[in-house]
Amino acid sequence: MSLSKNQLKLITSLQQKKYRVKNGLFIAEGTKVVNEFLNSKFKLHQLFCVDNTAYNSLENVTVISEVDLKKISTLKTPNNVLALFEIPAEETIKKEGLFIALDEINDPGNLGTIIRLCDWFGIDQLICSTNTVDCYNSKVVMASMGSLTRVSILYTNLSDYLKESVLPKYATLMDGENVYKSKLPKQAILVMGNEANGISDAVLKELDTAVSIPRFGSVQATESLNVATATAILLSEFKRLV
Repeated sequence: MSLSKNQLKLITSLQQKKYRVKNGLFIAEGTKVVNEFLNSKFKLHQLFCVDNTAYNSLENVTVISEVDLKKISTLKTPNNVLALFEIPAEETIKKEGLFIALDEINDPGNLGTIIRLCDWFGIDQLICSTNTVDCYNSKVVMASMGSLTRVSILYTNLSDYLKESVLPKYATLMDGENVYKSKLPKQAILVMGNEANGISDAVLKELDTAVSIPRFGSVQATESLNVATATAILLSEFKRLV
């Protein structure tokens, strides 16, 4: 079956956030990622594949040619399946636990990796500023490798959220206290800043404690760590002490 013009128009439009919001849909690609979403709470809208052997028990499956798949894929080398899933309603932000809060993270790969880290370390809610990249961006979905099915992403005014929370709030700064020598709580909010500019002033003033990851290199010329790498180190240290 060939891809219709309306289907092509819809799928290509979903590469832009405003159309994902308008239609309430997002794109997932690749066997592993699509299967993770199929086995989760996410509701399938439509699945497109070049071979439906693995999907013949599902409804809303359309078999298309490799040429048509290439037209709708966001990948240079398309996998054999692409699916559209419904964007679920946001959950209520929990008041207790260990949380990561992201202040204007722009890179889809970084957000996708941080979602995977949250999944690995048992963080089931990730709090994002409203100007952080959309978690249903196809590059984020791909980078999260299915972890988006187990970590809920909530977008909010970050400074207001921090102001209202009673949990300890940690900033990750170059001149903060050595995280390896700090007494860390089981419940807290760890704020990670923008890739280029760090944590914004409006958010920074709501934080309680600054921690840093010390450099051990003899030259110490490295300016900073990638935000996802820093998140991994901090989560490992907070979880190690639980």
